[in-house]
Amino acid sequence: MTTETGQPGGDPTEAIPTEASPAAPMPAAPAASNWAAPVSRLAVGVVPTDALNLNVAGRRLAGPVQGFGQLWQKTYRVRLTGADVTPAAVIRTWKEHFGDFWPKGNHFYGPLTSLQPGEVALLNLALPGKMTLSTGVLVIFADDESFAFMTPEGHQFASFITFSSYADDGVAVVQIQALLRASDPLYELSMPIVAQRTEDRFWNDTLWALAASFGAADVTVEMERVCVDHRRQWRYAGNIRQNAAIRTALYKLTHPRAWFHHSGDA
Repeated sequence: MTTETGQPGGDPTEAIPTEASPAAPMPAAPAASNWAAPVSRLAVGVVPTDALNLNVAGRRLAGPVQGFGQLWQKTYRVRLTGADVTPAAVIRTWKEHFGDFWPKGNHFYGPLTSLQPGEVALLNLALPGKMTLSTGVLVIFADDESFAFMTPEGHQFASFITFSSYADDGVAVVQIQALLRASDPLYELSMPIVAQRTEDRFWNDTLWALAASFGAADVTVEMERVCVDHRRQWRYAGNIRQNAAIRTALYKLTHPRAWFHHSGDA
């Protein structure tokens, strides 16, 4: 396991090792209403006019079991030192303004009020070379202390990702934890070169923005990366047929107007 600290916009792979913070306390058993109902394929509701809507409607969910690459557990954590805020208030604000804390050029199209179990959100993510990845997530769980997403087929990662907050010595701690595999061989090739660093920087900057919104001082984002399974699941190599990055690029090549989606802030 590696534990690292990050600065906004910096390279998390060059961060300074630190001691790991204590793990989050075990929560009480959640109610059934906090979980999304089972779905066979995703359905998309009203689509904003500025959203690029691809690779979500009709897709099945794909968690780490259905991914191709090595299995990773990645944790990003920040203490909101100096902020007078409770974990429940953090989660409430985060669910209501989730995409507002994302790095510039990335767009989250979720509900107008707050994330709820069973909702599908569209994502337009900035890739290197001013490319865009059009994909989405399903909110599989949400309560007052945490919420969680699962990715569809074709997403860069086949993953579960949980967002939570808890109190430690009177200070609210915010945590993002992902269990993921690269979805297909092409994504897996990019992991050591681009994907790992891009993912780390994305969530590092997100936590910095979230902490800043609460007035936290002397913020340090801790990052832990553990390879849980070094094997690659070759039976899922065919996932490349659903690769959202390839499909988005092909769509833009055949639909020139699509290049103007968010062209001003990419």
